[in-house]
Amino acid sequence: MRQNFPMAHLTPTGHSNTKEKAIIPANANISTNAVILSGVLRAFCAKRSRRTCGFSPSRRGFALASAILLAISAASARAQSPSSAPPVSSQTPQETPQNQKSKVILQRSIDENGQTVDGASPQTTPTGQPPKIAAQPTAEDAERSALTTTSFDLDVRLRPAESHIAVRALVTVRNDGKTPLAHIPLQLSSDLNWEQIRLNGRQAPFTVAVLNSDVDHTGQLHEAAITLPSPLAPGASLQVDATYSGAIAQSTKRLLAIGTPDDVAEHSDWDRIATDFTGLRGFGNVVWYPVSSVPVILGDGARLFDEIGSHKLRLTGAHFRLSLTVEIPHGLAPSVALVNGQPIPLSTSSSTDTTLPAIATTHIDSSVLGFEAPSLFLAARSSHPAANMTLWTRPESDANVAAWNSAATEVTPFLQGWLGTKPRSQLIVLDLPEDGDIPFETGSMLATPVRSATVEILDGVLAHALTHAWVLSPRAWLSEGVAHFMGTLWIEKQQGRERALQTLDNARSALALAEPESPGESDGQPLVACISPVYYRTKAAYVFWMLRDLVGDPTISAALRAYDPAKDTTPDTFEKLIEEAGPRRNLSWFFNDWVYKDKGLPDLSIESVYPSPASVQGSYLVAVNLANNGYAAVEAPVQVISAATSVTQRVLIPARGKAVQRILIQGIPTEVRLNDGTIPETQATIHSKTLDASPAKP
Repeated sequence: MRQNFPMAHLTPTGHSNTKEKAIIPANANISTNAVILSGVLRAFCAKRSRRTCGFSPSRRGFALASAILLAISAASARAQSPSSAPPVSSQTPQETPQNQKSKVILQRSIDENGQTVDGASPQTTPTGQPPKIAAQPTAEDAERSALTTTSFDLDVRLRPAESHIAVRALVTVRNDGKTPLAHIPLQLSSDLNWEQIRLNGRQAPFTVAVLNSDVDHTGQLHEAAITLPSPLAPGASLQVDATYSGAIAQSTKRLLAIGTPDDVAEHSDWDRIATDFTGLRGFGNVVWYPVSSVPVILGDGARLFDEIGSHKLRLTGAHFRLSLTVEIPHGLAPSVALVNGQPIPLSTSSSTDTTLPAIATTHIDSSVLGFEAPSLFLAARSSHPAANMTLWTRPESDANVAAWNSAATEVTPFLQGWLGTKPRSQLIVLDLPEDGDIPFETGSMLATPVRSATVEILDGVLAHALTHAWVLSPRAWLSEGVAHFMGTLWIEKQQGRERALQTLDNARSALALAEPESPGESDGQPLVACISPVYYRTKAAYVFWMLRDLVGDPTISAALRAYDPAKDTTPDTFEKLIEEAGPRRNLSWFFNDWVYKDKGLPDLSIESVYPSPASVQGSYLVAVNLANNGYAAVEAPVQVISAATSVTQRVLIPARGKAVQRILIQGIPTEVRLNDGTIPETQATIHSKTLDASPAKP
């Protein structure tokens, strides 16, 4: 069974050489075991070279772009293997001689240097001394990128009043590289300090280095390079037993380092541990759990965002368990807790003595991560249940609840028509601390300021966000792609098809820049394994629009209703649902070029048009010669227009190929169009050819 440990390293509040004990009566029931506008920051700035300690002195100029995207356990101790592993601290609760009916649940000492000591100094190295910061990292990028985490078992202790966190982590890692690993590199936010690392029940030697990496809000990581007794073979796994602690306050260091204005930085990097709000978004914002990553910085192209996406992809399918204990001041207990976007119940106990803290506990016995970074949220908020949604708000936001509820009521019938009567979960909207804070979403949770906004904006935000309550998929292209698809369909419903396609086209240029010009030029990112938002949001939404034209709205709706994330065990699961739901049985060519592989974007053109009189009086047969210089096949709409009417037909244009389509039309043809904006291309998405010379009359 897990051996429990006291909250470590409390912030000193007394004089040197004093001891402080938190006493609570033994009869107290205390258990110590226990809108969206998704801000994807893109900073294009002068490149910095700061992979190791220190920042570059050159910080001349910057340009910051924010991609605003439509989106949106009674707790008790559980077993944690291995059972032979020791507690984080050897100290255990003791009876006090002054009052045998009271129990010590927390103990701390202050040494002569004003440092906190908990029973014994942290045994972080075989010599019993705290690890020293190395001048240079021991691990190499090849070792960092070879590791995949397959299991987290976290015992987390929080003291929000002091922004403090102490964690014991059992982390299972696998060597997915091609060579044996001599070191296991694990990283944490530079806010946190490694204390002890054990392998197979024994203390393991390790060195700690500072890495400059913007995957954390401080701009730096503390990397522990664990020396293995024998190399970890390719494909082999190892469990690491580590303890660490520190204080996580709001930090804007990484953004200020590139010249971001103070207010923008504060509203972007709002992660913190505090009494009224704790928000830890995980890798990419604050690294509060052990990771292994290649250091990257803002301004180095898209490498930072690709590393964040790669981290989420590699964690997909990992097992996640958590035990959480929170010490909070009396009367300030959080009312809502969310882990990985899912609400979990809190059990809170307190003493009749209001000078003593309350203890809140909860746990997650077993869960499986999707395409996400583990996150943790605690907040003191008021609950406002609504249809398929619960709002948790600050007092100053309560006046806006009615408008948000009205928007949810407005879009729900639309979503039900497409996705089914009942969602798989409730949407949780968590009010962020400041009105200007950049929203964040994970799973079916949207963390955003619950502000006043127009009906149009709120409807659009919730059309996207509520979709996540219906479609919960571990695959990013389905989870985010369907949400963006539904967001554009809502725009089509309210403002027309042209406005919806314009919304799609606004993000097409970024997709075209990211896509390889040819399959041999780079690997690209197949949708089933993509890591960049421009793929799993923009390209995925385009894929659903193209499927809509290929198979029809009823077929897509039936497939989405039938989709079960628990049964999504192979990449072709959704293709099979589409083929089973509609009359078109073979869509392998489409999924192969657009989902399973990344063949770039098509490059369509109208090479020539030959109208000729038809046998029917006043009609013309128009031969349209089409070409596709891209490497992805596509079924595109071809439209012939006359003064009297227009005719649209669909034609399959193979990759690096040509096609001829003959279209009969009433009246003299005046214009031919190819593509209507539903197919993303490398250049334009609508091609037009005007027929200047009138053809001979029949």
